Amino acid sequence: MEEKILEILRQVLGVEGLDATCSQTTCEAWDSLHHLNLIVELEETFDISIEPNEFALMKNVSDIKKLLESKGVKQ
Repeated sequence: MEEKILEILRQVLGVEGLDATCSQTTCEAWDSLHHLNLIVELEETFDISIEPNEFALMKNVSDIKKLLESKGVKQ
């Protein structure tokens, strides 16, 4: 699952070479517009719905993974 998250992040942010340490604070490209695009891609890829109150919880790769796991997405 982590590699798929990274693949989506690379695509949405347009930044090659991102790794699991990527976060909103360490990646300049991760702005509010890209964050919304990331949410859409995650919802489509994993066939889930991310609630507005969950948007702010996704600050790094680990947070995204935890959120997906809480929605029943398997590794």
